[in-house]
Amino acid sequence: MAKKKAIDPLAGLTAAVLAIIHENATRNDAINAKFNPITGEGSLMGSDRVCIKIKDFPIPVQWVPRRLMQVPMVRQLAEAGSITKFYKEIAETKEPPTDEEREEIIQQFIRIRIRHDFAFWAALLAYIKPKGEGGEDVLFRLNRPQRRLIERFEKKRLQGKPIRLILLKARQWGGSTATQIYMAWLQLVHKVGLNSLIVAHVKDTSTEIKDMFKKLLDAYPVEMLYRLGEAYDANESKWVGVGTSGNISRIPQRNCKIKIGTAEKPDSARGGDYNLVHCSEVALWKKTEGKTPQQIVRSACSGITLKPYTMIVYESTANGTGNFFHREYVDAKAGKSQFESLFISWFEIEQYAIPFTSTAQMVAFAQWLYDNRNNHVAASSREEPGSYLWWLWQQGATLEAINWYIEERKKYTEHSDMASEYPSDDIEAFTFSGSHVFNNEDIEQFRAGCRPPRMVGEIYGRTETGKQALQNLRFKNEPEGKLWIWQDVEPDEDEMVKHRYLVVVDVCKGHTKRADYAVITVIDRLYMIDLDKPTIVAQWYGHIDMDLLAWKATQIAEYYEHALLVIESNTLETNNTKGDAEFILRLIREVYDNLYARKQSAEDIRDGVERKYGFHTNVATKPVIIHALKTAVREHLYVERDEDCLDEYATYIETEKGGFEAMEGYHDDKLMTRAIGLYICFNEMPIPVIVKKPKKNEHKRKKKAVSAATI
Repeated sequence: MAKKKAIDPLAGLTAAVLAIIHENATRNDAINAKFNPITGEGSLMGSDRVCIKIKDFPIPVQWVPRRLMQVPMVRQLAEAGSITKFYKEIAETKEPPTDEEREEIIQQFIRIRIRHDFAFWAALLAYIKPKGEGGEDVLFRLNRPQRRLIERFEKKRLQGKPIRLILLKARQWGGSTATQIYMAWLQLVHKVGLNSLIVAHVKDTSTEIKDMFKKLLDAYPVEMLYRLGEAYDANESKWVGVGTSGNISRIPQRNCKIKIGTAEKPDSARGGDYNLVHCSEVALWKKTEGKTPQQIVRSACSGITLKPYTMIVYESTANGTGNFFHREYVDAKAGKSQFESLFISWFEIEQYAIPFTSTAQMVAFAQWLYDNRNNHVAASSREEPGSYLWWLWQQGATLEAINWYIEERKKYTEHSDMASEYPSDDIEAFTFSGSHVFNNEDIEQFRAGCRPPRMVGEIYGRTETGKQALQNLRFKNEPEGKLWIWQDVEPDEDEMVKHRYLVVVDVCKGHTKRADYAVITVIDRLYMIDLDKPTIVAQWYGHIDMDLLAWKATQIAEYYEHALLVIESNTLETNNTKGDAEFILRLIREVYDNLYARKQSAEDIRDGVERKYGFHTNVATKPVIIHALKTAVREHLYVERDEDCLDEYATYIETEKGGFEAMEGYHDDKLMTRAIGLYICFNEMPIPVIVKKPKKNEHKRKKKAVSAATI
């Protein structure tokens, strides 16, 4: 009987699904890549390692940090290829080394390597209790997220810079443990006299940290606390209490202290002569004894100078927005502080994956994922829509990780509950009251269109304000300018496009650094002639007085071919102290005739009610423009250039009362210019038309004709 031909599960698949299968294999290869901290294969800073072979060494093949080759002893040993040959060359003898001499060479090499290779030191000498498991203590072997964290630390150390990091964690991967053991490495291996302070949120946690350090030190060979060949007593104490509080201990061989404190008792968290500070679960710290979390952190870190071999780490799972930890993370991510930010998502943690039972099952899953990528509706409250799962794939999750997520999601009736335990990005990690207005996958489709501006500077007129502000307009390149231009005006001698440009202004409430930002956004509607998308072509962003902002916007509107100027008038009206709500707008109207005015009712027109200029955002108009923006984002109806605006979309929420606002600590200034501008662009302005420019002096002849007819 003829054998049945095996069915190829990849046969007949589309190119898109095949690409998913191949990319998934690449991601899994990276996850499962060999990591051996003892040999060094696949270890930290893997691209900066070299392979050396010493045939009679206990580890005959090693991948060591390249900087080790700058040490003469290591370089000579590697070149010799054996301990015996190395010994004969340096001792200038034909006799092989004795066992004692051989052991001394081995120990000398190991001591050099542990100084340059944290992962090797940890896997060789640092014992810890296995997390969530019983049994004997185990040597510390870094998992993938821990390797990312330590590489951040090492990058700064090797650059001779202080370490400052804010770590936002998903749960159960050992970020706190890795931080503490790295600090121990600096104290035990690198420098004598480095004092450390660890501040936890509660007493139980601080006790666990203290026990971890003591456990590591109890198992640590006492001779490794001394230089090679230095005298020591095998029974000497390595952990000595200081004072009566019980929260300070000393390692006499290294002349360093380890202090453990808690946020519950601010006095225990007070700093002083410390070089390394680890603040654990900062987001969970509560105000106590008149001390805020911010004051406790500042007290703990106040004595630390900005020098090499100093370290401050704020680490925590998220606990809402607007608190000290959240604000510090946001500023670090934006590059506004001394700190760097690091977030570890759930799908970077090895244990959160469910393998498929067969290739056919995996292929079917990939096909299903691709087919449902645009499905925004979840089948039940314990599932996510296909579009969200597709977004996870775009973020870097494997098919196996998404498979796990689907199963784990069944535990929760709300996405926010799942996101607080297993956040997919740092926005999800911070819990909030309300729900996102825009889907992440909808936002991401704009990313490809974003780019740096072509020009940065300011537009100037003859004066800053008044009629002459619109005369002799010119753009001046200035590196510190607040106007970003992606596309400049393109004047044509013979033709012009009517209704082409739209300029929208979101007014700041003051000009201090703490105030909201003012935004002037320019939208080009040219391609709507061919039913294509309007595009963001310029943007001014900064702090400025309200009257100067209005004139600045008018200059930009005039520069962009006398564009329709739309000024959001709420702030102008609510902050005017002279009683004239439209004072500034009236000044602008006197010199600029293409200023947006609100629609009038038939009654207002009949009664001769004066037109009101500016767009007024209120309880009636705001839902309209936000829902219009939601449609524009979902359907990708315009071209965005500024990536920061996408971040505003990602942090914009609908409140429990049905309102819309930015999450605490974030902004929505750029978003509002898009909401107002795109609503007017699609609903109130006519389609652009190409018209002939009037001949020179033709407008003067028309003006005279009108005057004559009037007479």
